[in-house]
Amino acid sequence: MDYVNAFWVGGLICALVQILMEKTKMLPGRIMVLLVCSGAVLGALQIYQPFQEFAGAGASVPLLGFGNTLWKGIKEAVDSDGFIGIFMGGFTASAVGISAALIFGYLASLIFQPKMKK
Repeated sequence: MDYVNAFWVGGLICALVQILMEKTKMLPGRIMVLLVCSGAVLGALQIYQPFQEFAGAGASVPLLGFGNTLWKGIKEAVDSDGFIGIFMGGFTASAVGISAALIFGYLASLIFQPKMKK
């Protein structure tokens, strides 16, 4: 049942974002920022954790999950280090994901030789 919940929740998030992209004039970058900020706000309101426990990877993998991860990292760093934790907590919590994205993106660019659109 965990796989089913992850599948339909992740699909619903993607479908809602697709509707937002097609029905509004928002640029994709702004939609991505909206998703990350929404995940952080839902984490701060303590709504995201029960949602993530229910949906598993369907909630933790999209950009909403990235925003929540940033929020949790900042919250933990502020609790342990004080004010300076605002600046370092998000980097510490998301370093593995960001590093993986950079490394695999670089490897994909070596394999597939991307070109700019004309």
